[in-house]
Amino acid sequence: MPKMSILSKLRCITVDVTGTLIAYKGQLGDYYCMAAKSVGLPCPDYKRMHEGFKAAYTEMAKRYPCFGYAAKIPNVDWWRSCVKDSFTKAGYEYDDETFEKVFRRIYASFGSSAPYSVFPDSQPFLRWARQKGLVVVIVSNAEYRYQDVILPALGLHQGSEWDFGVFSGLVGVEKPDPRMYEIALEKAGNIPPEEALHIGDSMRKDYIPARSVGMHALLLDRFKTPDAESWKQSGALVFPDLLAVRDWLTKEEVIAAGQKA
Repeated sequence: MPKMSILSKLRCITVDVTGTLIAYKGQLGDYYCMAAKSVGLPCPDYKRMHEGFKAAYTEMAKRYPCFGYAAKIPNVDWWRSCVKDSFTKAGYEYDDETFEKVFRRIYASFGSSAPYSVFPDSQPFLRWARQKGLVVVIVSNAEYRYQDVILPALGLHQGSEWDFGVFSGLVGVEKPDPRMYEIALEKAGNIPPEEALHIGDSMRKDYIPARSVGMHALLLDRFKTPDAESWKQSGALVFPDLLAVRDWLTKEEVIAAGQKA
């Protein structure tokens, strides 16, 4: 009986970013507090700030999805509205000049590598996949700074770790819209979905839409989420990290004669 690895059937891997390749460092409040302190203001309450941001971001994303793509809102203006609303909802009112100083500090922080850490297996896995001849496409609900600044600053460069990026702020579509995955396959060279695998950490945004276009998919459970049990029960493959994914991809499958690979 012939034996084939799963890898030998693939030509493309698409990968989510946050929770899959990188993670947030510290809390949102840390960065808002540093910005406030830098202009001589007291540190805002972390819990209120977090709740304020969540509400403001949700509203902003609903009103102007994909970081203002369709409305042609510049990225910095989209975030300025979101951050101002976050402070307001948390119960903080600053005059325009003070707010602008605080905002500039926050915007610069989140546009740098400072609030993120890269998982140690991310760069080796992506390099390995490309060495194996796979096209690697990043698929993320993120704005242009992920592509241009943040990922390169974390050692994940276009050309050495990944080939193409599909970022919601640049394409005007966002997960869980299956179109994100169709765009990824187009960019990879019109690769058929059955020859592509998506790796992510969300059943709703990653697994379901990737499967809906005919791709293979699996989920990473890096943080031991209680949801992982239900993911497995619904038939998803779940791995603790990218080392385990690599092992799975290279292990040989026994294929019975006449059975579809």
